[in-house]
Amino acid sequence: MARAALRWGVRDLAKNADVTATTVSRIEAGKPAFAGTLDAIRVAFEAAGLEFIEENGGGAGVRFSKPTSGGS
Repeated sequence: MARAALRWGVRDLAKNADVTATTVSRIEAGKPAFAGTLDAIRVAFEAAGLEFIEENGGGAGVRFSKPTSGGS
């Protein structure tokens, strides 16, 4: 869902997270991954402006972060 929100392909995410495209594909297929790899992917998404939403009865999700107000 996060990749789709950014219109990123597997290679885009891999490049931004500094992992291989094969690693991204394996994770998306439900295969296990190292915690450090998952953290790198999360950081890449957050750096691109996404915010992860905890499950609150409606399911976990992702949304764009609120822009920082410049005060005008």
